[in-house]
Amino acid sequence: MIDIIRRARLRLLAMHFESGVGHIGGNLSALEILLTLHHRVMRSDDRFILSKGHAAGALYITLWSIGRLAEAELGQFHKDHSRLGGHPLPGGIPEISLASGSLGHGLGLAAGLALGKRFRGQSGRVFCLLSDGEWNEGSTWESLIFFVHHDLREVVVIVDMNGLQGFGSTADVANLGSLANKLREFGLEVREVDGHDAEAIEQALRCPPTDRPVALLARTIKGHGISFMENRLEWHYLPMTREQYERATEEANRQ
Repeated sequence: MIDIIRRARLRLLAMHFESGVGHIGGNLSALEILLTLHHRVMRSDDRFILSKGHAAGALYITLWSIGRLAEAELGQFHKDHSRLGGHPLPGGIPEISLASGSLGHGLGLAAGLALGKRFRGQSGRVFCLLSDGEWNEGSTWESLIFFVHHDLREVVVIVDMNGLQGFGSTADVANLGSLANKLREFGLEVREVDGHDAEAIEQALRCPPTDRPVALLARTIKGHGISFMENRLEWHYLPMTREQYERATEEANRQ
């Protein structure tokens, strides 16, 4: 996975720089999670929902890395009439069936997909990647209540715990205390991992199923792998200058 991650990080940086688009920090925090899911964990009957839709770039690069998107198409990222919108768009890419990015909606969509699978007698799990800031949204908790009540063990909740959101740290904006403890109180089995350790992520998601829904809390770093971006709030928004892109690429090449 090391070579896959390195290649994906370089292509992600290039795509964001060439399009002049920000949100690179949250894309870099989620990249290993997405790559591990799609390369090592998910089966053909599984579904994936990117609730933190501003990490769409990392999802597109992941789909490119498994041959679902062509190299040439990455050049259309964030452009008019492209399938590769700034947030995931439905209908254009088979692996993206639902729009997301209006934060707090992804878990409800995942619960609905899982319930639909149950009604149809279909196999497979539904993986949903959320940001830690999304737990400030009431709709996320309503969805949690719903899928726990219906015992939708097919849903696997994954949280990108990078500790930063749009206006500051998650502790400063709306401190929830221990998310792990709160999810356990709802009856979930909580597994905590280093969100940049592909082997740890794979092992946690491949553990034998239990009699409870699983939540994976992945401790990550916003802007991971690029020293001047790490744990910096501004990289939730800023596009890279050429000088910054060249510096970032040099660092990524050394890893």
